[in-house]
Amino acid sequence: MRVLVVLPTYNESENIEAILRAVSSNLGEGGDILVVDDGSPDGTALIAERVAGEIGGIYVLRRPGKEGLGSAYREGFRWGLTKSYDAMMEMDSDFSHDPTSIPSILEPIAEGFDLSIGSRYIPGGSNPGWPWYRWAISRGGNIYADFMLGLGVKDATSGFRAYSTSILGKIDLSKIKAEGYGFQIEMVMAVLNAGGRVTEVPITFTDRETGTSKMSSKIFIEALFLVAWWSVRKHISRGSGGRQRGQRGRRVSAPWPA
Repeated sequence: MRVLVVLPTYNESENIEAILRAVSSNLGEGGDILVVDDGSPDGTALIAERVAGEIGGIYVLRRPGKEGLGSAYREGFRWGLTKSYDAMMEMDSDFSHDPTSIPSILEPIAEGFDLSIGSRYIPGGSNPGWPWYRWAISRGGNIYADFMLGLGVKDATSGFRAYSTSILGKIDLSKIKAEGYGFQIEMVMAVLNAGGRVTEVPITFTDRETGTSKMSSKIFIEALFLVAWWSVRKHISRGSGGRQRGQRGRRVSAPWPA
């Protein structure tokens, strides 16, 4: 497969060179990386451009300011859709997502799935070093999203995932409005509503060692309110006789491999 990894960045100068080299080595031949930088004042884009010149297969998309995670992915996907990639990946730039897991997340896409999610909450997945309250908030948020929306996914907020380009081409990205955790959940819904097949692959999520997290309590609260609104909208649609297209896109009943 020809794969594009989209890496949103903001002030990742401490991580960017190492993550680009690690991702490139785990992608192998035919894989490219697109860095979507939101005007990082610490020179992240300059470092990425230097590494691109040294090892190739790396492109840098500069944006004028901090526009958000969801916006960066939408722009990266649009860029990738103009090329001849078979799959596109999301991952963080801070090593919280292990680049050595890239092949295992891509494997279901090669086998015909449309969305392969790196999951912390299926057997084999983990969040080592997390305090109990942080685990409870994250796990509870995912249970809440699944209960409210009927996604059949254990880790809908995971940002380590791969999409088939064919399914992304069926999604109107201009209608995907959420940022952060909400964006990840909204994309699962969009894939299911487009008739896509979803599965999960176990990953180990490790906290960043350098730099500052871009997620905040505001982004988490936004996701909670959006899930409630999407659930209400879904039930209104059902009540008015609307067809739930996502039903034909339900995930397999077990994590990968099925």
